[in-house]
Amino acid sequence: MSKASARPQTRYVCQSCGESFLRWEGQCRACSAWNSLVETRVRSEPRPSRGGVGSGGGGSVSATAATRLGDVGEPERPRLAIGIGELDRVLGGGLVPGSLVLLGGEPGIGKSTLLLQAAAGIAALVGPERVLYATGEESAAQVRLRAERLGLLAGDGGGIGILTESSIDRIAEVASQQTPRPALLVVDSVQTATVDDLDGPAGSVGQVRAAALRLMELAKPAGIAVVLVGHVTKDGSIAGPKTLEHLVDAVLTLEGERYAAIRLLRATKNRFGSTEEVGVFEMGEAGMAEVADPARAFLAEHDGPAPGSVVAPTLEGSRPLLVEVQGLVAPGPGGTPRRTASGVDTNRVALLVAVLGRRAGVGLASHDIYVNLAGGLTVDEPGLDLPLAIALASSLRDRPVTPATVAIGEVGLLGELRPVIGLERRLREAARLGFVRAIVPRPGRGPMLPAVAGLEIVAVGSLREAIEAALSGGAGDARRMATTSARC
Repeated sequence: MSKASARPQTRYVCQSCGESFLRWEGQCRACSAWNSLVETRVRSEPRPSRGGVGSGGGGSVSATAATRLGDVGEPERPRLAIGIGELDRVLGGGLVPGSLVLLGGEPGIGKSTLLLQAAAGIAALVGPERVLYATGEESAAQVRLRAERLGLLAGDGGGIGILTESSIDRIAEVASQQTPRPALLVVDSVQTATVDDLDGPAGSVGQVRAAALRLMELAKPAGIAVVLVGHVTKDGSIAGPKTLEHLVDAVLTLEGERYAAIRLLRATKNRFGSTEEVGVFEMGEAGMAEVADPARAFLAEHDGPAPGSVVAPTLEGSRPLLVEVQGLVAPGPGGTPRRTASGVDTNRVALLVAVLGRRAGVGLASHDIYVNLAGGLTVDEPGLDLPLAIALASSLRDRPVTPATVAIGEVGLLGELRPVIGLERRLREAARLGFVRAIVPRPGRGPMLPAVAGLEIVAVGSLREAIEAALSGGAGDARRMATTSARC
């Protein structure tokens, strides 16, 4: 073998986009980032074959011959129910053996706390000797302090294996040699993990991508469920290359105000379940506790009716949540008015301001506008248009919305209202929480309005009618509304 062929092969990998080049350049030709290329050593020997990705499931699939889809057997291993109902809901029923799950969130939001509780839940299901918690950010004593604070040491959580290691090769070696083989492996975090065959600091594009590939090679054949903790950037996205999110089977995001108690768990990707479900937790001294009544968690308490406040029955997956929409309109000091929104899209607020001024006679162009969703919830469904518009009109006129009223509906550019999906589930939840009146879009050619006991349904066709119905509620305006009671 020649001396040149024995030298390790290197590539220059962009730390922003992950593109590789043969030689160093000042600017990446793929993403135009400056001084982002880092020399990275790559392996020259051939990688061993894994024998098919599906070998960890039911029927094995040959790597050289196709198999009829109907001949593939069902997975032999059932889902691992963690025992935390909100987490199991978002995952689609529990962890799938052999899957990779990425959990991201801001620092201090509760990622490690939630995963330590999940590890204790799996330990109670399959035995603590089959749970391995690998951390490169904390010592074993620090993990013990958290487990003691959460009250996990007294039960099966005290038998969880703790590995303070950042090398993925060592973690994979310990997991593969452990008897019995782990059912769950937690790696906290993927940004601190390193692969021995690669140069470059921990958290670089090459290291993060190689670490995920190594863990996938470990998880799929052995049927080990692997959960990775991921950091987030300033814009809220998970740090590292986008390839990381493509490699894993599920991407979960833990959201919420850091100094508030409510935490939301969402799935932006899930190969084994829905991405529309949301889990609601409350951070306390004993860790992440499930919220008993999530539909009521985002309703603020007021002494009386307040101008600029409207309750909207939103729908997160199969779960209806009632959220308070708050709007504040103030005279602007001159110049460009200010538009501030928390929990909703600012562009959508600007569109509603234009529709209100043009189609409903509510002029807001010269006013400062502030919009907020109580409880730190983020909603992007179009059904929030109507309560947003009513909240702004209520604040401008300084007239509160009729008590015990909810509103839901999409607003078009012509000021028309469009129905939303899952209306019956939303209204039934509103009636359960004590609301007696609902303002909804008038049905067109579709199905009739649902019948909800104890709830008066006010069907309106335009934004102007909806604002009049919300701010008056008197009998004198009945001729301008299409009102249907619960019998319709």
